[in-house]
Amino acid sequence: MDNTRIKNSLGIWAFGPNVTRFVPPGYHPEVANEDMVTKTRRVVDGLADLVDGLEYHYPGEINENIVDGIKAALGPMDIYCIAAGLHPDPTYKLGAFINPDKALRRQGIDTLKRGVDLAAALGAHFIIWPGAEGYNYNFQRDYIYTWNQFIEGVGEVVAHAASKGVTVFLEHKNSEPAMNILMRNIAACLYVIDRVRRLGVDTSRLKVNMDWQHLIMNGENLAEYAALLHSEGKLGHQHGNSGWGTFDDDNMAGASFFMQTLELAMILQDVGYGSNGERVGFDLYPYTEDQVAAVRRSVIQWDFIWDLAHKIDRAALKEALARADAVEGYRIVYEVLGLDKAYTDRIIARHRH
Repeated sequence: MDNTRIKNSLGIWAFGPNVTRFVPPGYHPEVANEDMVTKTRRVVDGLADLVDGLEYHYPGEINENIVDGIKAALGPMDIYCIAAGLHPDPTYKLGAFINPDKALRRQGIDTLKRGVDLAAALGAHFIIWPGAEGYNYNFQRDYIYTWNQFIEGVGEVVAHAASKGVTVFLEHKNSEPAMNILMRNIAACLYVIDRVRRLGVDTSRLKVNMDWQHLIMNGENLAEYAALLHSEGKLGHQHGNSGWGTFDDDNMAGASFFMQTLELAMILQDVGYGSNGERVGFDLYPYTEDQVAAVRRSVIQWDFIWDLAHKIDRAALKEALARADAVEGYRIVYEVLGLDKAYTDRIIARHRH
């Protein structure tokens, strides 16, 4: 790819009250009663110069009753993704795909299929992040039965999406709200895709959404897994953010794990990510920060990292990689950060005096 900017999108959930269990009203209680059309307009007013599209959870943040109002408020933006959003509903505290109540399970799956229908009508993609599909204790679930229920439920939604021409992104996370989510790592995502394929479902449009902090929480290297997913034809979407590595902080992109993020940018460029319309979506949760300002900073920092990655000498790095030469690899990378030979010479001279 050339140096053209990759398009982006943004989760509207960054602009809620930003609650925690210690601050139930949230750090932004002033927006607790803001309707979604007003919220969308606020985001467009503050970010239309930097953000291409928005993402919403179905049915809480977007649904058939309010979609026209949201579309009217979008201005130059579009709706890039609709995400499964049953996890905040206490009705599904035991999951939707794996709910032991068969009637609730059917209700949940049918709800998500309607979400797919809305995505199809909007020309959007659909994200399955199964945050409530898991368990909190040992001796709580029949594992084989539960996994089979999960696979069959996901398969039903994916088959419906395939019939509508909608691409589905699977997004893993190790915990929260369920303390032990079934689809908790990249390997589990690929396992789910394979299991769904073995059901006879068309999985050509079933891919993976890499939420960076979800990988970081697992100790999964961003660039490595982007490369592997691409090699399997399953690199679907990105949710850009960062954090401290122990919780789903959803901090500003590039605030931490900078080198991993830079290497990821390089890999995305090298595999042509974006050339088929792929985007980098931002999944942020500005607890105490100005919400618009935090998103603006994330977009700008990511674009800066993206531009830095373009400057990495690929030919020289390829030679270093062939020797597994980490020292030379870092010399090449730090050179684009400003640590060139002249700077190195000044450091050496400083130590001589």
